[in-house]
Amino acid sequence: MAKYRKTYMPFQMMNLTEDRTSLIEASESVATLNVHEKLVRDKSFIKKITKATLTPLNYTILISAFLMLLGGAFLVYKLQPQFEQIHLARMETMWGTALIITGIVLLTVQVSFILYMVFLYLRYKPVKSVTDDKLPSVTVIVPAYNEGKLVWETLLSLAASDYPDQKIQIISIDDGSQDDTWYWMKKAKAHLGDRLSIYQQPKNMGKRHALHRGFKMAAGDVFITVDSDSIVKKDTLRNLVSPFVTNEKCGAVAGNVRVLNDKSAMIPRMLNVSFVFSFEFVRSAQSAIGSVFCTPGALAAYKKDAVLACLEDWMNQTFMGKPTDIGEDRAMTNMILKQGYHVLFQRNALVLTNIPEKYTSLYKMFIRWERSNVRENIMMSKFAFTKFRKESTTGTRILLMVQWLNVLMAFPFTLLMAFLVITQPVLFISATLLSILIFSSIQMFFYAKKHGISESFWAYPYSIFYAFALFWITPYAIATAGKSGWLTRGLADKN
Repeated sequence: MAKYRKTYMPFQMMNLTEDRTSLIEASESVATLNVHEKLVRDKSFIKKITKATLTPLNYTILISAFLMLLGGAFLVYKLQPQFEQIHLARMETMWGTALIITGIVLLTVQVSFILYMVFLYLRYKPVKSVTDDKLPSVTVIVPAYNEGKLVWETLLSLAASDYPDQKIQIISIDDGSQDDTWYWMKKAKAHLGDRLSIYQQPKNMGKRHALHRGFKMAAGDVFITVDSDSIVKKDTLRNLVSPFVTNEKCGAVAGNVRVLNDKSAMIPRMLNVSFVFSFEFVRSAQSAIGSVFCTPGALAAYKKDAVLACLEDWMNQTFMGKPTDIGEDRAMTNMILKQGYHVLFQRNALVLTNIPEKYTSLYKMFIRWERSNVRENIMMSKFAFTKFRKESTTGTRILLMVQWLNVLMAFPFTLLMAFLVITQPVLFISATLLSILIFSSIQMFFYAKKHGISESFWAYPYSIFYAFALFWITPYAIATAGKSGWLTRGLADKN
């Protein structure tokens, strides 16, 4: 999810001079638009781009990962005498007994929490799209930074949405890009005409500033934010905003994010299973109690009144005395929850978004997310334990406390892991692999049931990858929570 996003409109517009670059190859661009709209409107579009296409290398990685996990389980079985010996030795010391008891308590909490989430998930049902006459007027805001041609594809997919023309406004804002993003935005404007308004920041000011400008210009009753490297389905927007019609307490809605570039590299392919679990299971469960913790930048909708009530506080938010330039989506979600609104998830509002394909870009993205989580957990704790809304707040508090538990245990677990790697490397690695096999199987079975079994096995190599290559992110993000910076911004490939 790298930079920024989209636009559409029949309320107001910007008179843009049709210069030479915006009209280059007009006929070819019209043909491209027609083809793109046909793809987006095609009911099998999503199935086509998510269809399994495994290569020999893919099979090698999947089989190797599975054999590694089975090997870990086998070692745990064979090394039972050593495990029992260490267990007995620990029981003879005070710290060892305390460690074992702590482990049992934490395991009990985690298993209980998973069962609670399953209970909530089973209660969840997405809201079906309401009829055209009931759909609210919307403003779609697409901030963009160094996005290149991707912003063009994003805007075209929005324009192809099945939403009444008179009820939709699309605004796209270039946040001082250094590449050809503005060229592609002007090209989209030339072909979409009055349905799209585009604006350019005088310099790169940050995504929050671009969104703030869009919110101030928005004319719709519902504001929708979309990242500029994302593609929406034909019915995504109408499904996304329908909860505002059926639930007067709804203040925000999170879209269902899937990986767009899951066939282009190994990391996106592995991460796709994790995204499905994070959205279709975790956010479904959170939605059942009206407390989705984060409306993703890739696709989110907000009630106009809720946004305007906190807009300036959101724009001027600080952390440790410094302006906050990350986590704008989680921050907005928190401020809307604080007002007493419900924040929901729409599983049937699908968006496909690009994610990093290289390790360095991936861990930088995760660091940014984790820093935001730490900051916003602190902010949320200030109101979550008050009576911030009339309905029950117990579920919201449980979700927050478990998040805090995971954060607070990050350092102790890292230190314990380092100690065990040094003192008992074989036992530690084998036990870790067995744990990965058990818990990643939950994600695997969930994905297999929802989207097919072939891609679901990527849960195993991703869990191994995360456990051994990304485990350090949470403690590092906690230690550097005060740092700012987007980290993953760069120049997009020119097309």
